[in-house]
Amino acid sequence: MYDELIVSPRVLLGPGPSEANARVLKAMTTPMLGYLDTEFVQVMGDTVGLLRRVFGTENRLTLPVSGTGTAGMEAALANVVEPGDAVIVGVKGYFGERIADIAARCGGIVTKVETEWGTHIPAEKIAEVVAKVSTPKLVALVHGETSTGVLQPLKDAIEIAHQNGALFLADCVTSLGGQPVDMDALDIDIAYSCTQKCLAGPPGLSPISFSDRAVDVIRNRKTPIQSFYLDMTLLENYWHGEKEKRRYHHTVSISLIYALREALRVVLEEGLDVRYKRHVHNARALLAGAKAIGLQPAAEEGYRAPMLTTLRIPDGIDDATIRTRLIADYGIEIGAGLGVFAGKAWRIGLMGESSNEKNVMLVLSALEKLLIESGHRVERGSAVHAASHVYAV
Repeated sequence: MYDELIVSPRVLLGPGPSEANARVLKAMTTPMLGYLDTEFVQVMGDTVGLLRRVFGTENRLTLPVSGTGTAGMEAALANVVEPGDAVIVGVKGYFGERIADIAARCGGIVTKVETEWGTHIPAEKIAEVVAKVSTPKLVALVHGETSTGVLQPLKDAIEIAHQNGALFLADCVTSLGGQPVDMDALDIDIAYSCTQKCLAGPPGLSPISFSDRAVDVIRNRKTPIQSFYLDMTLLENYWHGEKEKRRYHHTVSISLIYALREALRVVLEEGLDVRYKRHVHNARALLAGAKAIGLQPAAEEGYRAPMLTTLRIPDGIDDATIRTRLIADYGIEIGAGLGVFAGKAWRIGLMGESSNEKNVMLVLSALEKLLIESGHRVERGSAVHAASHVYAV
């Protein structure tokens, strides 16, 4: 027999998952209901209504896809991209590359707008590439690039897409609930996210929303949507069908939807503006403390995502050794670098519940001690001292 499942406590300060709110964990213990039970249908309606408020949209086709953020990415692309469609993808990190990969698997003819990892993609560069593509169907950008910590401006890119007759897709996996998405105000056509980062829930669902313009594109496809599981025309009938017409599609994760409903309630109770400012404030404190001990940001100044800070590892310091010691000695998880940053940078996530002063001071103190023990010359107490100045303001 296996022993009862008991896991060690962790302070989750990596790129995800973040710490789940206690109310969210409690909501997951709510008794099961059938997926067409009238009470569960009401829970579904509540969840969609809450999602619309956090996305900043009135879009009817808004729902949580069963699956993590990549399921949302694939749902977004599989529903609007047909074989031969021209798709323009901004690539400034790992997840831009993933969008390009999936778009190509859908049969899209992909053109990349690439820039150095750690920098944003200028609107002029996007315009230049879009102008060279005949009848573009979709322009896609990652809002908060999890691999680099860059927060990409969207407004000008959206206008460029629409001026050229294309839909605009925003990957908001790291940004939703941590920084404004504002779908309707910005005129974003498709946005998707996940539940385990700034929304502070468990992994397993991917909130997604389609504008009326995007829905028209889906309805007027010439070819069938290649995925049954992610087919929005079928999911729409389940999530938004009238009482008599609501149709079974698949058995959704009842417990995860309970959790998402509560997580969204927590977000809106705090207030979106307050929540966004909290993420910014804690990121500033973390960065001040990190710089004080010689850890420089990898993301371009002026375009740094407050939800995730990528710090360059000093010469002579072994990446894996420090991360292993953080877990073994302090129970703190931070993320390793991806792609060109592998072994060269750490990713520290201050997302949702994890974004607080206690965690900032804890990780800075631990990193400072371990760096000193590894031979990195820093003044003891300098990290916490620098962060404290930010919190004193």
